[in-house]
Amino acid sequence: MTGGPGDSTAATGIRERLRRLVADALGRPEAATTLPLDERLSELGMTSIKMVVLMLALEREFDLTIPQADITPENLRSVASVEAMVTRLLGARNG
Repeated sequence: MTGGPGDSTAATGIRERLRRLVADALGRPEAATTLPLDERLSELGMTSIKMVVLMLALEREFDLTIPQADITPENLRSVASVEAMVTRLLGARNG
């Protein structure tokens, strides 16, 4: 395993896992490596139902619970914003 949340290898691993989960939720698993980090997920085809699927997948993949207060448009806007939220939640859990 890699170092803590600040470890760039750990961050890369989280990003790759997130891209795969987002691509799967979008129904485009082949796009996992090419999803832009900062593009709005809604512009990539993310619907409210697909977002629920993504949130459940995030909780399962990273063994965490997304608090109601964190389910906001800002936290779920892009791959980068989801990554920031997951990294923060993992850091708080491992704190």
